[in-house]
Amino acid sequence: MSRLLRIDASSRTSGSYSREMADFFQQAWFKAHPGDEIVVRDLAAYPLPHIAEQTIAGFYTPGEQHDDALKAATALSDELIKELLAADVLIISAPMYNFSLPSALKAYIDQIVRINHTFAIDPEKGFQGLVSGKRAYIFTAYGAVFSNEAMAAYDFFTPYLKFLLGFLGITASEFFPVEGTTLDEAALVHSKNTAKKRIEALFRS
Repeated sequence: MSRLLRIDASSRTSGSYSREMADFFQQAWFKAHPGDEIVVRDLAAYPLPHIAEQTIAGFYTPGEQHDDALKAATALSDELIKELLAADVLIISAPMYNFSLPSALKAYIDQIVRINHTFAIDPEKGFQGLVSGKRAYIFTAYGAVFSNEAMAAYDFFTPYLKFLLGFLGITASEFFPVEGTTLDEAALVHSKNTAKKRIEALFRS
């Protein structure tokens, strides 16, 4: 049995293309794996606070030295990291906002990217991800068509998130983009159909 962790970051709870594609994937997954379980963290319905000064202090203070204030400041991070490490599969649905991630997703990332918990620094080898043995499926939505060469340079979403997942140790990641949601109806239809076919192909094999 596998455990899925789904992170939804779109501010839209209806009419969201990224959520729609994640729903399609989730339905296909549970049709193929009915005994699996899923934990859903909706960052729009239940937004996370940004890390604060005390949070950062707690991140860089050994746990045995935490007083009550530092324990309280890092409690949410502890919970989110435990949730992430317990998952076998990570699902992220998120639109591009202003060429990058929604702030809700960045707030989540800042809570879970934590030294000696999700990454470590080796004096000889450098950074090492501690979140290994997982697969990630990322469902994105773009107003324009960023797969076009002219627009690719403005995509600060996909390269960042792909790098970040790899930094944490999640090297098996697949992106399913829906494009042209506000500017190109033909691209929207084509990219949605392409993403659905790719999802269906995953479960045929």
